[in-house]
Amino acid sequence: MVSVLRAYLLPVLKLYLLGLKVLLAQLFCRPFRLPVMPRQDGTVAIVTGGGRGIGFEVARHMAGLGAHVIIGGRNEKEGLAAVRRICEEHKEAKVEFKKLDLASLQSVRQFVQSFKKRGLPLNILVNNAGIMLVPEGRTEDGFEQHFGVNYLGHFLLTWLLLDNLKASGKCPNFSRVVNVSSSAHRIGNIRLNDLNSCECYSAHAAYCQSKLAQLLFSTHLHQELRYGGFPVSSFAVDPGMVDTALYHHLSTPLRLAQSATARLLFKTPAEGAATVLYTALSPALEGECEGGYWANGCKEMTTPPTFDPQLQLSLWETSLQLLGLE
Repeated sequence: MVSVLRAYLLPVLKLYLLGLKVLLAQLFCRPFRLPVMPRQDGTVAIVTGGGRGIGFEVARHMAGLGAHVIIGGRNEKEGLAAVRRICEEHKEAKVEFKKLDLASLQSVRQFVQSFKKRGLPLNILVNNAGIMLVPEGRTEDGFEQHFGVNYLGHFLLTWLLLDNLKASGKCPNFSRVVNVSSSAHRIGNIRLNDLNSCECYSAHAAYCQSKLAQLLFSTHLHQELRYGGFPVSSFAVDPGMVDTALYHHLSTPLRLAQSATARLLFKTPAEGAATVLYTALSPALEGECEGGYWANGCKEMTTPPTFDPQLQLSLWETSLQLLGLE
């Protein structure tokens, strides 16, 4: 009984204490303001979850700079509405919506197949879509939802698009992969023998695990690309605590508290998108040799497991096996 309670309560306490710490830091720290970025004419970018929140702000800003932006998302109505809003603001914007359900590996493969048929370059991939604290459930392919959507779906998407990213990068103008992670990775724990959280499900623990997995993937991917001499960089970004719909699954009292304090303590979606856009577009990071973990416009150190090469490799190889990839 004690071990079960610990498995449920400890991740809850850790996550909310971390959240409180982040909110206090945001209260006393000015949010990063994105410098003026160069025009992106000829650049092609894919942004997952670009129909709202941080993803929408990323897609909107890139389109305003002349990039051809493809929003990949599950909600067609929301995605098309985002396209209309961007086109109303930027009359010459090249932006479109394509169906992409990260909870379905078949949908990911269909999205990539459709993109490849068009013969477009791919200069930027922003893995932004995500879920948080959803009730226990499985994806179409039987994976725990946080692990399947936040991590594994994006792993497959990136893997299948790597050839396009490599072909589109030219030294020093590297292609870029930006993985939107979270400070929650700091309290995550990778259980390679139970990635689907079957032993004892905790939505809080599952969310933190998925964000740590995303960061481990981003770090290992960058190393693989660097050692292979490919002109592609991989970054992980913590956008901070941002006032978006991601908090929909909080308990009612916490959701009310979040709504009441959002304007004072939480970042706006545009502020949350600033570091994502910086790592995706900044000329200062051309050919960046270290990739790394970024927050509030700066490169940051993170927890020791992130630097564990054996954990990175084990998760990478396990993911390939789960996806049936070589």
